[in-house]
Amino acid sequence: MPNSPPPFNRLSSTCFAFRGYNFENLGRTPELLAHAQYGPIVRRRLIECGEIASRTVGREVNLVRRVESRIEPDLSAYVDAVALIIAAEMAQLDILRELFHVELEKSQCYFGYSLGEIVALCASGSLSIEDAVGIPISLADDTASLADSCQLAVVFCRKQELPLKIVQQCCIETNQEGDELVGVSAVLSPNSVLIIGEGTSLERFRQKLAARIPARVFFKINEHRWPPMHTPLVWRKSINTRAAMFMAKMNSGVTVPQPPVLSMVTGKRSYDEINLRDTIYRWVDQPQLLWAVVYETLRCGAETIVHIGPGPNIIPATYHRLADNVQIQTRGSLGSRTLSTFVNRPWLKSLLPERAALLRAPMIQHIMIEDWLLAQEF
Repeated sequence: MPNSPPPFNRLSSTCFAFRGYNFENLGRTPELLAHAQYGPIVRRRLIECGEIASRTVGREVNLVRRVESRIEPDLSAYVDAVALIIAAEMAQLDILRELFHVELEKSQCYFGYSLGEIVALCASGSLSIEDAVGIPISLADDTASLADSCQLAVVFCRKQELPLKIVQQCCIETNQEGDELVGVSAVLSPNSVLIIGEGTSLERFRQKLAARIPARVFFKINEHRWPPMHTPLVWRKSINTRAAMFMAKMNSGVTVPQPPVLSMVTGKRSYDEINLRDTIYRWVDQPQLLWAVVYETLRCGAETIVHIGPGPNIIPATYHRLADNVQIQTRGSLGSRTLSTFVNRPWLKSLLPERAALLRAPMIQHIMIEDWLLAQEF
């Protein structure tokens, strides 16, 4: 087999990161579909995932037409968005495997944010494409309907950490007041979380948190509507228990992922032959532990992160923000040469506290696979 090109010739220190749902989901997929070499591979996946979605919901889901027309799927087309993300990500891996001879199973690990974890499990052989597309699609319309009454906010503090226990206590107290619910959707870093709430719950949560944290806490309300995945809000439509019933009957989900998948449910390589159903059941309504997964990749010695999907956003942004913070903290006390010495010599690293792995953040190479593919010449 021909050798894989850089950066895919050091797969043992390369992780693949899969993005989830966003308010924009086309990315550069139209360009990949129109590409002479990539187009047939992308079309194949779009047709496959569109057909699975069509059978599941009982109406036509034409992903090829949507991509060719460059029509972004909004919340009213959440089914299309879910199928499109899965198809685009699987197609990008197909291109790497078929045209660039990348032996993906030899990479260090896969991980994904939200829907991206489902794609990672499919790409690693644990889930079939039918289950990876069909089960989320079965619940997509009801999940999207919950977004009408919800707002998403980034909550962060510049002066200190945001203890997750205090954040969750404030959510519990807010949920005890009336019928509206609020919950943590993701832990972005030790000082920032994503919160999704109904009605006035975000404001009431904000007041409770401000009374518990001495430093100023900032709230940035997102202008878009978001399905409240990974929060208790999905209980409104019994999304978690219905997902569990679907998974109980699926044929896949009994194979250890290869490469391993870092789960944002646990922050670790947790999947084995029997626990996929239980882990994904928790994935539905528990926060995404993004920070724990990012730290684990640094601790395990990853050198390259390949970002899979149309227009990756939250995962690369988290790494880049961490890298910037590390550089600011070390500037003046550690020069770049000294910093490189600290992170690249194992004996020296072993003398440092465990969290010294964070010093590696500025050294990580990030590859946006869409951009990389479209920059190649044939």
